[in-house]
Amino acid sequence: MKGFSLFKFLVLFFLSLLCGLGVSKECTNTPTQLSSHTFRYELLSSNNETWKKEMFARYHLIPTDDSAWSNLLPRKILKEEDEFDWAVTYRKMKSLLESSEHFLKEVSLHNVRLDSSSIQWRAQQTNLEYLLMLDVDRLVWSFRKTAGLPTPGTAYGGWEAPDCELRGHFVGSENAFSSLFPHLVNMICKFFPYTCGGPGGGHYLSASAHMWASTHNDTLQKKMSAVASALSACQEKIGTGYLSAFPSELFDRFEAIKPVWAPYYTIHKILAGLLDQYTFADNVQALKMVKWMVEYFYNRVQNVVTKYSVERHFLSLNEETGGMNDVLYRDPKHLILAHLFDKPCFLGLLAVQRMDTGHRGSMRLPVLGADDISGFHANTHIPIVIGSQMRYEVTGDTLYKEIGTFFMDIVNSSHSYATGGTSVSEFWSDPKRLASTLSSENEESCTTYNMLKVSRHLFRWTKEMAYADYYERALTNGVLGIQRGTEPGVMIYMLPQNPGSSKARSYHGWGTQFFLSGAAMEQELNRFRSWEIPYILKRKDKSLVFMSSRDKRTIYLEFSDTNLDNSDGAMATLNAQSLSVPAPGNFLSITRKWSSGDKLTLQLPISFRTESIKDDRSEYASVQAILYGPYLLAGHTIGDWNIKSGSADSLSDWITPIPPTYNNYLVSFSQQSGDSALALTNSNQTITMQNFPKSGTDASVYATFRLILNGSSSSELSTIENAIGNYVMLEPFDLPGMVLVQQGEDDGLAVASSDSGDGSSIFRLVSGLDGKDGTISLESVSHEGCFVFSGVDYQSGTSLKLSCNSESSDIHQGASFVMNKGLSEYHPISFVAKGEKRNFLLAPLLSFRDESYTIYFNIHANKLGRTQKA
Repeated sequence: MKGFSLFKFLVLFFLSLLCGLGVSKECTNTPTQLSSHTFRYELLSSNNETWKKEMFARYHLIPTDDSAWSNLLPRKILKEEDEFDWAVTYRKMKSLLESSEHFLKEVSLHNVRLDSSSIQWRAQQTNLEYLLMLDVDRLVWSFRKTAGLPTPGTAYGGWEAPDCELRGHFVGSENAFSSLFPHLVNMICKFFPYTCGGPGGGHYLSASAHMWASTHNDTLQKKMSAVASALSACQEKIGTGYLSAFPSELFDRFEAIKPVWAPYYTIHKILAGLLDQYTFADNVQALKMVKWMVEYFYNRVQNVVTKYSVERHFLSLNEETGGMNDVLYRDPKHLILAHLFDKPCFLGLLAVQRMDTGHRGSMRLPVLGADDISGFHANTHIPIVIGSQMRYEVTGDTLYKEIGTFFMDIVNSSHSYATGGTSVSEFWSDPKRLASTLSSENEESCTTYNMLKVSRHLFRWTKEMAYADYYERALTNGVLGIQRGTEPGVMIYMLPQNPGSSKARSYHGWGTQFFLSGAAMEQELNRFRSWEIPYILKRKDKSLVFMSSRDKRTIYLEFSDTNLDNSDGAMATLNAQSLSVPAPGNFLSITRKWSSGDKLTLQLPISFRTESIKDDRSEYASVQAILYGPYLLAGHTIGDWNIKSGSADSLSDWITPIPPTYNNYLVSFSQQSGDSALALTNSNQTITMQNFPKSGTDASVYATFRLILNGSSSSELSTIENAIGNYVMLEPFDLPGMVLVQQGEDDGLAVASSDSGDGSSIFRLVSGLDGKDGTISLESVSHEGCFVFSGVDYQSGTSLKLSCNSESSDIHQGASFVMNKGLSEYHPISFVAKGEKRNFLLAPLLSFRDESYTIYFNIHANKLGRTQKA
């Protein structure tokens, strides 16, 4: 009974910590606009001193109840030795709490490699290229300046500029892009007794640590070691344990509740990054640096609590602090210090809505209830939940498991887009009102990355596939979708989701990581945690290879048991020998002595489904997204979104796949006018000549056409010579089911439905009238002897017409085109969806660069929402 009394006291103590002021969400927020990184950067960069004075005059207007706050923790913080004793006491109660022994464990990144033929490997190489591009002296410039050391080179700009208060977070920060596909695959493999030390941290330090563990690139190892050594020299020069790219005066302002931009946010990134350097790269000096830094900040927090009060410290936490609790919980000596960053007035909202009968004797524990996170700055608070999840892993206290579970439930059910991401302009909106939030400022990249961590913890604890499915969806769309192809370091901060969006037409647009939040870089490296990829898993000197095909999904394997989401049509083979596939929700168990070259292949069918936007208003019931497995399918459109499928009983009745061979028939037509190259283009269903576009743009889409062979058995147009003599129709790339049509002699060309049947859409490809090698002309079949003609002195914007004066020398030039491979091409996962007035070309959101897209459609159809097999 004595042990239980102690347990009961501690539980009640921490319930009071969470519940004491857990009823008012105002206690967690600075004035709303100042919580936004975008707004804060604009404000601090502005020369409008009146505006600054007005905004900062409202900094922390939140009243505090001293008597209530004083009950949360002792007014004098525990001494370090007492804190450690308390941790030991807590661990002694493990039998009363939950054990972490059943958690899934991760395979070391050192033992996982991506298949070099996969798109994920190519993406990893793009990110490796970016990390190798970064200059050591420029990365540590502001650190050296703060330490009073020489500063060779120049600092990076944007949020790393020497006058930006957020400088330094890129160098430290958490869990970068390195390797994450293997990392998620790994965590399932609990029967391989290797661990990765948790989700880790660091925009550059973490990124390079994860990437090096995943590639063992020698050049990267030298570069990241040089950065860590330079930071160590800065810490030694300062001499107090403090390490940052800005002076400690920012913490004086933080503790005095004066305007300052999130100094602990940056410190968390540095701590987590150094910790990853130790965990993944065995950098012992990095661990010593972490311990010295924590000692410094322990003393600072202790000073605030003893000099003023604990509520004064909590009030300062209204400024974003990143995942300080997360990183501190990893050392049992600092459980109380970590707990001081738990932000009780936010976690209390998640934990205490009503009291109900619990399961610890006669005690009554909180039952999680209402959704009350709207209005909060999303990325300020998700890391706090992650830290509370780490508290559960360290202490076994199920209250924090319940907090994480409930938080995931309310975000996923009320605040998540079809991408898996959350937030609008960095904040959570009203629950189940997302139709009103679609804009160019949806889904801050940091929030997606951090929600991946939340779901990852939950999956490790529970093995429930719903969390793995969420991870896969958010990773596939919200992480793969923010990088611009294979351009190193070019990403977006927000993921636009309004009809007719473009990643290039958002407020931030494409940029490098020195302006954008480093979390975007973290995500891109973290993308390699997908379990939908081919990879090689090494165990000592043995290996297992997981193979996948284009239209099948390879899922991760836990060597004792792999969870299969749907066994209908699933296949599993080991060295080409079929294995029995268990029922959905069960695990596939394989026990054998593995040999080098063993190949285990798992294939699952991918399904179509529609998903309504998270909005419970009846007028938005028809607003739905279309998904193919984890892939969110976006339509090539500048805003059209109406789909009417009539009485179709299944999605496959109005969504049809595009055969891979169609890419063989995609062409673009060009002409040279002086020094300018022009392309035949569909300009709002009028055919014109436009400046030759770059790939990945709307213009390149509009300048690409599919040749539909009319009455020909030719299976491929591999050369110009092979094309000559064919009768064709020209289908605009983004308008399947429509074709170019002739409107008569000397009239312009237009775009219309392909089912007119009057021959006005058929052309014959002939050798170019100019007589030059490599050119073609388009002769009308319905008006024999007439050709598509651009004019004499044509320029961008010139409309094309049908000209019948074939004897004129002018027409010889204006009717001759170079036909090349199409500027755009179909993604391997592409479909045609039947629309109300037009059809839509659908492709995975991750495949779009600057092209316009729509991800939510206004779908009027019967019996939608059921999953349909592809």
